[in-house]
Amino acid sequence: MRAITWAFRIVIFLLLLAFAVKNTEPVALRFFFNLEWKAPLVALMLLFFAAGAALGVAAMLGAWLRQRRELQRLRSVPAQAAPPPADA
Repeated sequence: MRAITWAFRIVIFLLLLAFAVKNTEPVALRFFFNLEWKAPLVALMLLFFAAGAALGVAAMLGAWLRQRRELQRLRSVPAQAAPPPADA
């Protein structure tokens, strides 16, 4: 199973590498006020992917920290004994 996983990773890496090699032509990214930035297409795609991932992590950070505080609070409270079963 480990060999299949590594083979899959290598195939994905080679496909992405081939994509990057074929998309090295410079493209123009146009901003407001006639500002323009020229860079290879693959560099711009990587930049925007990384920015999206960073924004996703930043959006998740608040909930993650809140859950972590809640877990610490629950661990600090001593475990209460379960209530005795009700007689039927």
